[in-house]
Amino acid sequence: MNYRHAYHAGNFADVLKHAALMAVLVHLKKKETPFAVIDTHAGRGLYDMASGEAEKTLEAKDGIAKLLDGGTPPGILEPYVRLMREYAPARYPGSPLIVARLMRKQDRLVAIEKHPEEYDLLRPVLHQYLRARAVSGDGYRELAQLVPPPERRGLVLIDPPYEATDEFETAVRALIDAHRKFATGIFLLWYPAKARGAIEGAVGELLHAGISRLLRVELDIGRKPEDEGRALSAAGLLVVNPPFGFAHEMELVTRYLAKALARGRGAKAEVETLAGE
Repeated sequence: MNYRHAYHAGNFADVLKHAALMAVLVHLKKKETPFAVIDTHAGRGLYDMASGEAEKTLEAKDGIAKLLDGGTPPGILEPYVRLMREYAPARYPGSPLIVARLMRKQDRLVAIEKHPEEYDLLRPVLHQYLRARAVSGDGYRELAQLVPPPERRGLVLIDPPYEATDEFETAVRALIDAHRKFATGIFLLWYPAKARGAIEGAVGELLHAGISRLLRVELDIGRKPEDEGRALSAAGLLVVNPPFGFAHEMELVTRYLAKALARGRGAKAEVETLAGE
């Protein structure tokens, strides 16, 4: 599938991914020592919700729009929604802008984007943040050169568009290679939860590579009868080295989202520890 960010900004998968991202950042900020964030597929950083891409799919109405119209959500969702309100309803911030907004003066962001037109839009979004750098290049290739970061603490977010049929396998291999160099880092790998065999294969490959702490987080917003052939209804994250308390936080978040964002029957959430405590 093609999951170019602009078509799906603010949808349920973004809500899940960005809530998890913020939870990791909050954890990293508990220590004064600096950390680095590497975003391998950064996108344009800020999305116009009236753009042709967003208007074509209207996926935000089943995502962030429901949270903005609702009450106060639990846990990390509360500061997430508060940040989203600063941009709503006209815009939605992507992962590099969220990181830039939350990081401190001692922290650092490297946001990588391969598509030239997306990169040209990303640069001005990050321009005012002195410790945030936009890089034009292949995310996987750049990641191999960037780990381990000098800070020896941090997060790698791998959120590809899944344009290539073997993208999942490529992303998993890149994660494994990066983990060998940066074994203490936290890794978030986002994926569309469509092909169960591919997901289970990725989990097996990560475990076989010796990754000893692995968590799976999935959210399914369900489907209505008329949704046959419709775009994604389930997405997940594979989390390597999840921070202390992260699994509990995600259980709270996903239970709430499965109800608040439910589109149809079968809406559910799952947080599963695959390795480690």
